[in-house]
Amino acid sequence: MSRRYPDQPLIGVSGVVVSGDKVLLVKRGRPPAVGIWSVPGGRLKLGEELRAGCAREIQEETGIKAEVGPLVEVLDRITKDNDGRVEYHYVLVDFACRAEEIPPVPGDDAGDAAWVPVSELNEERLTPDTLWVIKKAWNMINAG
Repeated sequence: MSRRYPDQPLIGVSGVVVSGDKVLLVKRGRPPAVGIWSVPGGRLKLGEELRAGCAREIQEETGIKAEVGPLVEVLDRITKDNDGRVEYHYVLVDFACRAEEIPPVPGDDAGDAAWVPVSELNEERLTPDTLWVIKKAWNMINAG
């Protein structure tokens, strides 16, 4: 199935990976949102469970093995073209994750990867709703 102009929504899984006071981010290397920072994630494979897909995507995009924890949020990410047609439609399933803070190695679909202090995050550098999801996951991880 095509990612661009799909016949139905696609399922994406991503992880808010926390280590100490930092969160793991990737710079998107593919559309939509090329060049914008987000949490690591990607498309769920047929027959793959959500948490397993999340762990796989984190490792593929950053080289980091993460412990996938509880569900944080489920979001729609719909992008329309200039004619109003749905160009991209993802249903994103975000999980709170933990990992050791080792240097990330960006995968072939990530332009860059970095550990960023949560206190330095701002919405201008991130994909829509990402800061909100990070803060929600941060609160979940640090509350329990």
